[in-house]
Amino acid sequence: MNWEPMYALLIMLSTVITFSGAKYIHKNEDSKTRKRLLLISIVLNFGILFLFKYYNFLTQSIFEGLSLMNVRIVFPEFKLLLPVGISFYTFQAVGYSIDVYYRKLKPEANFGKYALFVSFFPQLVAGPIERATNLLPQFSKKYAFDYKKALEGTKLIIWGYFMKVVVADRLSIYVDSVYNNSEMHSSISIVFATVFFAFQIYCDFGGYSNIAIGCAKILGFDLMTNFKRPYFASNCSEFWHRWHISLSTWFKDYVYIPLGGNRVSKTRKYLNLMITFIVSGLWHGANWTFVIWGALNGLFQIIVNFFKLNKRRDTSKVIHLINILITFILIDFTWVFFRANNITHAMSIIESVFTKSGGLFIGNNASFIYSIIGLGILLVKDFKDEYNITYLILETRVAKYAWYAILTILILLIGVFDGSQFIYFQF
Repeated sequence: MNWEPMYALLIMLSTVITFSGAKYIHKNEDSKTRKRLLLISIVLNFGILFLFKYYNFLTQSIFEGLSLMNVRIVFPEFKLLLPVGISFYTFQAVGYSIDVYYRKLKPEANFGKYALFVSFFPQLVAGPIERATNLLPQFSKKYAFDYKKALEGTKLIIWGYFMKVVVADRLSIYVDSVYNNSEMHSSISIVFATVFFAFQIYCDFGGYSNIAIGCAKILGFDLMTNFKRPYFASNCSEFWHRWHISLSTWFKDYVYIPLGGNRVSKTRKYLNLMITFIVSGLWHGANWTFVIWGALNGLFQIIVNFFKLNKRRDTSKVIHLINILITFILIDFTWVFFRANNITHAMSIIESVFTKSGGLFIGNNASFIYSIIGLGILLVKDFKDEYNITYLILETRVAKYAWYAILTILILLIGVFDGSQFIYFQF
């Protein structure tokens, strides 16, 4: 509404369609009619999403493809702003309709409660993409102020802000300087920028998720965990069990499994994986770079499944560490396409890694040092949490309060407060 008041009608329309559709689906016993009703609900919701997010991308791609064959067709172009959160609330609402269709839950009778489920403000604009089975029942409970939950939520918010303004936004200064002028930078600078971007996007989105989960927790509500230290994954399959969990499980339950999942032949299973990840890439944005990003992740999943790497258990700490490093390098390689402006830019970045000599670009000395400090604190905390390392002196109440006091001071002293948008707001 801040951009365009009429856009409020979009979320209302999606809410009305899925609320009404679910009631009719539940009431009807005829399987064909139920399927038709579900299909209508899905088509209407994704139709709105398609118009605002993918129409111009599709028509432009068709135009360029036909131009290669000397065929010229002019499509009408709509200059539309992408409504904030449309991908998130559309998936959440469609997931509710599908759950009702499979009788995983009964449709919500109270329109107000259902509307709250679709538009719950802490996670509306960038997730986690909640399931109706988890969140909807919470709206029927009575809540009193819970000090422990409020304290836990506040801690999550502080850590979320640290991830965002101290780590992500500080790293983005370096990443933008290098990627926006990649032709002027050396191989080592581009490698640093790419590694920094991996942590930038993690802290940007992970930070938002922590803030959203913490906000909801203060109010008494429990949202699902969205990140579990993804860069400690020892293979690419495990990475997607730790990264944007709410979206990856959504695609698993509503795309991969309906396609046949792993209940089909190996060839079909690998095809299902590739389709799921390409669709996931498209979900992130209307650009061929996201399609390639999704396809690369799909390819890595197929390799992991083919060699059964996700079934192996590392007996050696050294091998485990090597696997983590290899996984990070592969995932970081895919981030090049995610960050690049277009495919040509991405290929230029990759080529530069192997061809351009020169020293490391530092930029602003203070900003670079602050980036390293923030990144170091992040890695130490994630390492401690991943391997459950405890020191009695750090487990005291005084130490815990001191930790969050230090984080707050660092946020105020070296945080970047330039109004930077969260990366996932654009999706």
